[in-house]
Amino acid sequence: MKVRQAIPVTSELGDISRLAKFDGEVVCEPPNNKLDRFSGTLYWKESKIPLSNQNMLLRGCVLRNTEWCFGLVVFAGPDTKLMQNSGRTKFKRTSIDRLMNTLVLWIFGFLVCMGVILAIGNAIWEHEVGTRFQAYLPWDEAVDSAFFSGFLSFWSYIIILNTVVPISLYVSVEVIRLGHSYFINWDKKMFCAKKRTPAEARTTTLSEELGQVEYVFSDKTGTLTQNIMVFSKCSVSGRSYGDVFDVLGHKAELGERPEPVDFSFNPLADKKFVFWDPSLLEAVKTGDPHAHEFFRLLSLCHTVMSEEKNEGELYYKAQSPDEGALVTAARNFGFVFRSRTPKTITVHEMGTAVTYQLLAILDFNNIRKRMSVIVRNPEGRIRLYCKGADTILLDRLHPSPQELLSTTTDHLNEYAGEGLRTLVLAYKDLDEEYYGGWAQRRLQASLAQDSREDRLASVYEEVESDMVLLGATAIEDKLQQGVPETIALLTLANIKIWVLTGDKQETAVNIGYSCKMLTDDMTEVFIVTGHTVLEVREELRKAREKMLDSPHAVGNGFTCPEKRPSAKLPSVLEAVAGEYALVISGHSLAHALEADMELEFLETACACRAVICCRVTPLQKAQVVELVKKHKKAVTLAIGDGANDVSMIKTAHIGVGISGQEGIQAVLASDYAFSQFKFLQRLLLVHGRWSYLRMCKFLCYFFYKNFAFTMVHFWFGFFCGFSAQTVYDQYFITLYNIVYTSLPVLAMGVFDQDVPEQRSMEYPKLYEPGQLNLLFNKREFFICIAQGIYTSVLTFFIPYGVFAEATRDDGSQLADYQSFAVTVATSLVIVVSVQIGLDTGYWTAINHFFIWGSLAVYFAILFAMHSNGLFDMFPNQFRFVGNAQNTLAQPTVWLTIALTTAVCVMPVVAFRFLKLSLKPGLSDTVRYSQLVRKKQKAQHRCLRRVGRTSSRRSGYAFSHQEGFGELIMSGKNMRLSSLALAGFTTRSSSSWLESLRRKKSDSAGSPSAGPDKPLKG
Repeated sequence: MKVRQAIPVTSELGDISRLAKFDGEVVCEPPNNKLDRFSGTLYWKESKIPLSNQNMLLRGCVLRNTEWCFGLVVFAGPDTKLMQNSGRTKFKRTSIDRLMNTLVLWIFGFLVCMGVILAIGNAIWEHEVGTRFQAYLPWDEAVDSAFFSGFLSFWSYIIILNTVVPISLYVSVEVIRLGHSYFINWDKKMFCAKKRTPAEARTTTLSEELGQVEYVFSDKTGTLTQNIMVFSKCSVSGRSYGDVFDVLGHKAELGERPEPVDFSFNPLADKKFVFWDPSLLEAVKTGDPHAHEFFRLLSLCHTVMSEEKNEGELYYKAQSPDEGALVTAARNFGFVFRSRTPKTITVHEMGTAVTYQLLAILDFNNIRKRMSVIVRNPEGRIRLYCKGADTILLDRLHPSPQELLSTTTDHLNEYAGEGLRTLVLAYKDLDEEYYGGWAQRRLQASLAQDSREDRLASVYEEVESDMVLLGATAIEDKLQQGVPETIALLTLANIKIWVLTGDKQETAVNIGYSCKMLTDDMTEVFIVTGHTVLEVREELRKAREKMLDSPHAVGNGFTCPEKRPSAKLPSVLEAVAGEYALVISGHSLAHALEADMELEFLETACACRAVICCRVTPLQKAQVVELVKKHKKAVTLAIGDGANDVSMIKTAHIGVGISGQEGIQAVLASDYAFSQFKFLQRLLLVHGRWSYLRMCKFLCYFFYKNFAFTMVHFWFGFFCGFSAQTVYDQYFITLYNIVYTSLPVLAMGVFDQDVPEQRSMEYPKLYEPGQLNLLFNKREFFICIAQGIYTSVLTFFIPYGVFAEATRDDGSQLADYQSFAVTVATSLVIVVSVQIGLDTGYWTAINHFFIWGSLAVYFAILFAMHSNGLFDMFPNQFRFVGNAQNTLAQPTVWLTIALTTAVCVMPVVAFRFLKLSLKPGLSDTVRYSQLVRKKQKAQHRCLRRVGRTSSRRSGYAFSHQEGFGELIMSGKNMRLSSLALAGFTTRSSSSWLESLRRKKSDSAGSPSAGPDKPLKG
């Protein structure tokens, strides 16, 4: 919630009659897209009143705590800030989409080439042979030469062979993607029962790209953490509160602590608030002036709105959970914020109502990183209260209390090391004369038409100086459930995770260790904190040198020379041995993202397993994502929960929004949405991997069946005088892609899976083929085309050779055009049906129904079209009565169909058998291990049924081996089972993935340099 207030001078316009007499004039800035600022002036009653963003209601806002209001429209229609920010939505397309477009163009070129070849053949045939038959096969009147006949034949063949261009491919792809999106929406394991929030696929165009993600960019607050803030600790006047110590002076753990602090003395206390250190409440009760001033600041310096539905039942509505936590803490310790007006704040201090006059609010923004209020107490004393980030506020303190500053800084470092979010509190007394002059300067700055924000910032800077340090707060934002496990799984899947957060470095690093992004086993964690371009460049250079020099070798076994030009580093850094992490601050990142240094930063960061960027702005988040997209050519995913993550979410290939505590801006801008970070592992490793697998198998089969079907016409052209005569019946050509082969491939594209979902999560390495784009690429496309052409050759020439000599049962010639067409069509349908049966890895009732049902439908339609009934109704359309029945009644035809099917399918079966035996993939190994487990379980069941009665002695000594105790204590057997799988798989199945990954990184090379020189052994 954002606080918006009317200016006091217009508060008298409460009824329509007075409002009708309003004759003010607003002079303001032109329409722009800056949501966080507005600059204008109201001229009314011979006075000038400044207007700021606090007085504006933007289009799309919803009123809360206010039933109605009167307003003056400043901008409307396309001039509103909402419409100014809308812009043109960038349509996201997957890499498979782009490849499909290229392949379709290639296929169209291939179609033209086939048309040209057959047209040339027609012209030659008509010139050399066709002239002999013109006596009874004359040319049409318009045809006057063999060349023109070839020209007409070209267009005829373009029409006949157009089925090679997959027109229905795009429709089928969208149907499959729609099914994948429904699977995500229906996934009960991604449903949050606490919030009653299911996962939501907000787009249907990116499902297969979920299986190709290499980089995940994540926000921290609300994404990795719960964004439910709890007031945990504080430092007041050099003393730290929040820890509980036992009788020996040791810090007590959570389970060993006594009862929490009793706030029953305060009838307005929030019963949900828990604090463990009773000494802070004792300080407040005994009248400690520093403790009172500490909580007085927390109860006054905020923009929280209070609502009191019943007497004593307060409900706070804050812009951020941090503010709500601090005001709630002050409330429980006796300083209860009750209500506010545009000019006053009412606080109950230890049971006594005190009303402060609110003179000014110096609001928070991303540049100032602090907030101040100036109030006048009932005694008339004016005081400024300020809270903000330690990096900003500590530089604005009065220099005298160095001991207090040093102690408080130590406390801040301690809190940040525990992963707590810290703020520094300070105050400053102002005399009446100084405040009067400052208020006049602030008014003049607020009335300025140009550079108003800069002028106000200068005025604020003036008053927020020489402040007195009061203390610091520490708020706990706990990790979400399942975050460490999710990050561990994604890391094992070779997905690199970068955290982009606005928190301070210590807090971010501690969260990094908590969620297992950073571990003690890492070779080194590099921290970049330079304030100048030279410092940042030097720190990045040293990090790269350490990566290369520490093992003196890279991961592929080659030694690395001591000195190497920086332009040649990327391909070497990609293969360094050891695990590294990079932590970089916001001001350093600003320099690192400059044009002349961005590639050095990218090379260093991409060589690290984890990257944490601290104190970054929303724009910097988007710039980091764009940098990786631009130079690494990898699929990126950004995940966040707040409005400051929207730019990052829109920039990445895939945007994921978390519906959390910060509204739904991130969800509205995202492609996929759910409520907890842990669901990301299921989205990628299960739904994403399956979607990629299904789409690739669908595309391979789709191109195969189209070429197997269409190329038969091409071969037939050489035997029919290139006359554009079709092999198949016209109804078969129409129904082949619509009825006979459409549903089986759709079923495979929607339901197929190589391994169950449990195995997908158990073995994250199964995700790597998608990252390497192994299952569908140009090479796989040409293999499918070659298989389709091979099938078309056999489907045409085997029946052609058989029919040249075959006879019917009665001794008559078997060969005729319609019998040949039925035999070829039947062979083709059976072959492609058997092929999709071989391609299907997961059989469901739907797959069986569609595959065998399509075959049954084919024969039903075939016999129907050659039946007496259709001939009686449409004699001109269905002339060949009984042809199908007569043809398929011949044993020779069925032997021909069986031979064609066997010769087409057997090489595929043999190749897959040899590949499975000699070079199995990781998914093959997982399936094999699953079968072994099932057999072992069956054997164990059989053994249990056999009772033993002869001996009761234990078999412990004979069934165990030496060394298992040491193994358990070492913890090595506690690792994820995917690590154990690495030893179970054959050497070839793992090495080919690594070699291909090295080839990919080598081919990518340095974005900033030419090809690398070969390394010498």
